[in-house]
Amino acid sequence: MVATMPDVQPLVDEFCTKLNRRQVEGSLDTAKLALVLLRQVISAQRIPPNASAAVLIDAIKAVGVRMIAANLIELAVGNIVRRVLHIIREEDASLAITVVPGVNVAVDSDDEDNSDIREQSSSHAVAAANRNVLRAPSLHNLLESNPNPVKADVTVASTGDSADTKSRSGDKNSRSWKLKHNVIESINIMLDELQDYHSQVAEQALEHIHQNEVILTLGRSRTLLHFLLGAKKKRSFQVVVAEGSPRYQGHKLAKELTAENLSTTLITDSAVFAMISRVNMVIVGAHAVMANGGVLAPVGLHMVALAAKRHAVPFVVLTGLHKLCPLYPHNPFTLLNDMKSPSEILDFGELSGCLNGVTGGPESHVFNPTFDYIPPELVSLFITDTGGHNPSYVYRLVAEFYSPEDIVL
Repeated sequence: MVATMPDVQPLVDEFCTKLNRRQVEGSLDTAKLALVLLRQVISAQRIPPNASAAVLIDAIKAVGVRMIAANLIELAVGNIVRRVLHIIREEDASLAITVVPGVNVAVDSDDEDNSDIREQSSSHAVAAANRNVLRAPSLHNLLESNPNPVKADVTVASTGDSADTKSRSGDKNSRSWKLKHNVIESINIMLDELQDYHSQVAEQALEHIHQNEVILTLGRSRTLLHFLLGAKKKRSFQVVVAEGSPRYQGHKLAKELTAENLSTTLITDSAVFAMISRVNMVIVGAHAVMANGGVLAPVGLHMVALAAKRHAVPFVVLTGLHKLCPLYPHNPFTLLNDMKSPSEILDFGELSGCLNGVTGGPESHVFNPTFDYIPPELVSLFITDTGGHNPSYVYRLVAEFYSPEDIVL
């Protein structure tokens, strides 16, 4: 295991402490902070010139294991760690073909004007090859493949003193510098995508919400709020909000929607089954999406999903790719729930006599879970920042954004 760089060790300790104390919660916030921290780790990591990505991968794994262990329920942290490891492997595979000194990938052509086309074709071929390694053969993969085959003319350069003194760790021509530079650029792109995540999902609202429809939801989600307000720009519809006991986040969502002049009805959670036959669609947010298409969502939504299934009402889940978890719910190392304080349900003074089990008499227990697990057969559609996907397509997304070697860290 590679030790964390001294420059970033305090930053790693601080982030793990915040995760452990629940000072940082929520998939989006934890994903952003984890991504920024991993970028700093990569920037500070020293890699020998022309070395492979193994050093960088070991450093990210060492930090990632600590971050994941700090709060197991924040699955977005592990997702980000695995996404970064996947990026490192892809960039290393690309540099192994296009950057390593002495290897020349070229198209059989003597035309000097085709140099840009040659470079694009080579990069496209490398990307297509990487995708094919990660994903099983399919019609979609064949259509994405490079239509013009590229011939590789590989020539091994002779070893000599010039090769030994060609680059230092800070040389921009060295493989290690290019690897770190490319990975950091990809991380910056991921940060931009996370920043625009809500707007990218909201842009699809008009495709799914139609005039005079009735939408039901439970609790509150920032993604859901942006999605509904995005549809309100050109559609007139009603929203039924279940309050989401015991945290009552639905109250806050109802106030926000009413402030935007959107017709809103607030109901209790127990009234969901009575109202479900009157709605056209259920739209909810999610904490995480598992590899089998199951959803980890705020408590109470499993009940809503069952009611929607009973009345043939579409159950739509809004989520981002940073919430896509490559783990399965039956994995013994996957934590699917978190217990909150009983004080959210009742005041200790109300049942103080029943809660004391020291006397040996009957006692009461207060159970306050945070999440529900919704199986994939209850989900109709996922709307992500890259478009809509059926639950059966989730395994393809996992294969596209994660490497099999990094599933177990």
